[in-house]
Amino acid sequence: MTATLAKEAAPPPAAPAGRARRSGRRGRAVALLFALPALLLLGALVVYPVLFSVGRSLFDASGTRFVGGENYTEMFRDPATLKAVRNTAIWVVVAPALLTGLGLILAVLVEKIRWATAFKLLLFMPMAVSFLAAGIIFRLAYDEDPDKGVLNAAAVSLHDAFQDTSAYPTARARDGQGLTADPDGSYRTGAAVSPGDTVTLPLVGVAPKDLPTGAEPAYTAARPAARDGLSGVVYLDFTPGGGGTPGKVDRSESGLPGMRVEAVRDGRTAATATTAPDGSFRFPRLDAGSYTLRLPASNFAQPYDGVSWLGPALVTPAIIGAYLWIWTGFAMVLIGAGLSTLPRDALEAARMDGANEWQIFRRITVPLLAPVLTVVFVTLVINVMKVFDLVYIIAPGPVQEDATVLATQMWLVSFGGGNDQGLGSALGVLLLLLVVPAMVFNVRRFKRSQR
Repeated sequence: MTATLAKEAAPPPAAPAGRARRSGRRGRAVALLFALPALLLLGALVVYPVLFSVGRSLFDASGTRFVGGENYTEMFRDPATLKAVRNTAIWVVVAPALLTGLGLILAVLVEKIRWATAFKLLLFMPMAVSFLAAGIIFRLAYDEDPDKGVLNAAAVSLHDAFQDTSAYPTARARDGQGLTADPDGSYRTGAAVSPGDTVTLPLVGVAPKDLPTGAEPAYTAARPAARDGLSGVVYLDFTPGGGGTPGKVDRSESGLPGMRVEAVRDGRTAATATTAPDGSFRFPRLDAGSYTLRLPASNFAQPYDGVSWLGPALVTPAIIGAYLWIWTGFAMVLIGAGLSTLPRDALEAARMDGANEWQIFRRITVPLLAPVLTVVFVTLVINVMKVFDLVYIIAPGPVQEDATVLATQMWLVSFGGGNDQGLGSALGVLLLLLVVPAMVFNVRRFKRSQR
C-alpha cells in the first residue's frame, strides 16, 4: 500500500521535447562560450576600427569639429586622390587578369612535365618572401644604374650587342678653332675645304685616361693629301702637364681613333671616313669643288643607360611586375588543384574524337575550371585593392604620387605628412566599400559550391 502511494505521489517524467530544448540551449551556450574569444577579437580588431573610422571621417583634421560629408567631397576634389583611384583601377583590371591567365597556363603546362612538384615549389617560393623584402629586391632590380640594377644591366648589354656606343660622349670642339656646333649635336667646319687640303679638327673634353686603347700620337698624322683627295686629323687638343698651342697638333697630343668624318656637299654626304689610331682620316678621291667636313652627332652620343623603370611612366607597371612575381605561384597552385579534379574521361573522349590540345583547353578545360578561375580572380581583386607595401617601398620619393594607390594615399594623408586623419578615414571607408562587394561575391560562391 505504501509503495503504491509513493508511486502515485512521484512527479511525472519530463517530456522528451522539454529535454531536447534544454539540451539545445546548453549546446548553444557551450558553442557561444567557445566562440566568445573569437568574437571579442573580431569586435576589437575589425568592428570597432570600422565604426571608429566611419565616425572619424565625419570630423576635421584635428578631430574636434564635425564636418559631415566634407571629407568625402574633398576626397574627390584632390588630384592626388583621383590619381590613386585611377592607379587602383589599373591594378584591379590588370593584375588579377594577368595572374589568373598565367596561373591557368602554368597549371596546364606543369601537368605535362616530369618534375611538376619541383617546378610548382620554385614558383610558389616567392609567397614565402614578405612584401617588404620583395619590395627591396625589386627596388634594387629596377635601379637605373646598370652597375646596380640587374634589369638595366641586361638591357644595356643587349643594346650594346647590336649597336655600338660612342667612345667620346664628353668630347666637344675647342672654341674658336674652326668647328661650329649644329643643333643636332654634330660639329662642322666653318670654312669650306677642297680636294688637296689638309684639315685639323681639334677637340677637347676627353680625359687622357678615357682615350681608347691603341690611340697614337697625332703629330705626324696630318700628311698632305693627294691632289684629288682630302686628308686631316681629329685629335685631342690637350697637352698633359700644360703648355701646347691651341689649334695646333703638338708632339704629346693624341689622335682620336674611330671617329666618323663626313664630307658634305650641297647638303648631302659625298664621302665618309673613319679615323685611324693616330686620328688621321683620308678621302682619296673627291670631285672638284667646295666641301664641309662634319663630325656626326653619333660620335658624341651618350652611352645607353637602360630604361627608367621607376620613372613616372613605368613605375606602376614595374610594381605590378613585382606583384606578379610573388603571386603567380599562388594562382597556379589553386588552379592546379581544380585541374586535378576534372573528369579525365571527358578529356580522353575529346582526344579520341580528334580534338587537338588547344580545342580541349578552350572548350573543355576552361569551362570546367570556370568556378575555380572566378574564385581566384575575385580573391586577387580583393588583394590588389589593399596593396600597400610594394607601392610604398619600390616607388622612389619623387614618383611616389605617380604610383600611389588608395591604401598608400590613405597612409600618406593620415600619417605620412598630411596629418589629416579625417580625410584618411574617409579614404579608408571608400576602400572598405570597394572591397565589400568582392568579399560578398566570394562568400556566396563558397556557399554555392558547398551545396
